[in-house]
Amino acid sequence: MKSRKLLMIPGPIEFEPSVLRALGSQTTSHVDADFIEVFGSSLEMMRKVFLSESGQPFIFSGSGTLAMDIAAANLIEPGDRALVLITGYFGDRFAEILERYGAKVDRIKVAVGHSVEMEDVDRKLKSNHYKLLTVTQVDTSTGVAVDVKHLGKLAHEQGTMVVLDGVCSVAGEELRQEEWGIDLALTASQKAISVPPGLALLIAGPRVMKAWRSRKAPVQNYFADFTNWLPIMEAYEARKPSYFATPAINLVWALDESLRHILEEGMEARFNRHRLIRNGVQDALEALGLKQVPVRRELTATTLSAIYFPDEIDGPTLLARINSEGIIFAGGLLPEIKSLYFRIGHMGPTLPGEIIHAISALEIALYEGGYKFEVGAGLTAAERTFVNSHQ
Repeated sequence: MKSRKLLMIPGPIEFEPSVLRALGSQTTSHVDADFIEVFGSSLEMMRKVFLSESGQPFIFSGSGTLAMDIAAANLIEPGDRALVLITGYFGDRFAEILERYGAKVDRIKVAVGHSVEMEDVDRKLKSNHYKLLTVTQVDTSTGVAVDVKHLGKLAHEQGTMVVLDGVCSVAGEELRQEEWGIDLALTASQKAISVPPGLALLIAGPRVMKAWRSRKAPVQNYFADFTNWLPIMEAYEARKPSYFATPAINLVWALDESLRHILEEGMEARFNRHRLIRNGVQDALEALGLKQVPVRRELTATTLSAIYFPDEIDGPTLLARINSEGIIFAGGLLPEIKSLYFRIGHMGPTLPGEIIHAISALEIALYEGGYKFEVGAGLTAAERTFVNSHQ
């Protein structure tokens, strides 16, 4: 019996063995030629993963929340207006961060499990002049994915920049930053980027860099200020040593390895694999008669699923039973429904076989808990989806 359990939460996730080996390699100097090469190549590969060839990539030591803070600090001056689209916990967080820097924030907040309507966004953008609009492409608390493909065009028509929280989407959910007019996209290392926690990543497009350079007031966060970090990123990409603050050396080695894996798979193939995995999970959940937080299937993310506990099932007991089968799922996060649902992460290097293992554990736990269903229905549905993908 193996003691190691399969981690299927919406971050941190399972990591490639070679990524973990890179993380555990001997720590070098941050101005060592080998490290400068790795940092520079990571910046270059980020553009290919975000599909943003003209963007300026940044690598910071920190979490996804720090990436949000950096975006707000560099773009907001007191009195600037911002529009925040909220589909869950992290949309609310972005609004609070923007207000901390003096923004006047308007919100479009939808009911739990719903997504924003582009007509409502367009109407709101036309009602006032907003410097920027923020959107959480996939809110980790609800599993709702926002269709952001046309958001850039809508915003740019009104002179508004788009900032995308891609913490639970970048390198999993389809994102074409430059083509779709996303001015700044940010993420964290521990989700679909597939690196252990500790890196905040973002790419700022030309509009963002122009707006930052045109600021009238200094950035009100010393660590976050692009003024301090842009010369570092430019130097490393030019393969020259530089220093502002010591980077997370081993995590950058791991990032370089993971980005290589991602690009070897190819972005189209990666998007398609995440869709397939999502479809297998969704088909299994539907076959088991389980209700989900997103109110329609087309709103479900490719990177995680959010599922309500059946009425007759005790949530903590179900998760404990699943854990005993060697699978770790996450509990709820959104305060309004926190005790009513659970979440399954399926991003990064997740494969169909791991989904089958997870659905098997879920079925066993449901059966032991007294939930009535056709045993094997979820497994059969997921297997059929995966098999049919090869036809």
